[in-house]
Amino acid sequence: MVKIVTLGAYGFTEQSFRSALIRSEADTFCDLRARRGMRGSRYAFANKARLEQMLRELGIRYLHIPALAPSEQTRELQRREDEKEGIAKRVREILSPAFIAAYDAERLKEFDSRKFLSEIGAGAHKVILFCVEKQPQACHRSLVAKRLHTDLAIEVEDIVP
Repeated sequence: MVKIVTLGAYGFTEQSFRSALIRSEADTFCDLRARRGMRGSRYAFANKARLEQMLRELGIRYLHIPALAPSEQTRELQRREDEKEGIAKRVREILSPAFIAAYDAERLKEFDSRKFLSEIGAGAHKVILFCVEKQPQACHRSLVAKRLHTDLAIEVEDIVP
């Protein structure tokens, strides 16, 4: 049986992120970002090349799944809500209802949980769903995890710093 782990980059140092990966005992890492880069040196460990190298060193398979990244239009809905509330992305704790509805319509409406698991492969037993936000409820990865849990009764664990 597959288990899902959600993980973001914000709030971690490179070492604490590496430690979280090791403790997770994950074998598959699904990067749900459209763009696989982060600004600034603090989170450079989560940029594509460095992240893939770290995962190789730990023996964790890396998959980039941009089809589950929110569109720019959906991201803009959240940016506007964050701006209205005076909340920075790095400290956001929940997604707006507008973002959730848009993400559901554009990504999850046609999402097939069984097909997703089939595509990531039979060798995937503990799968990380990754994006950048610190709190899972502030990120689309939680919506994917919730869908997998609802459809297939898959256990979900959230790792936060």
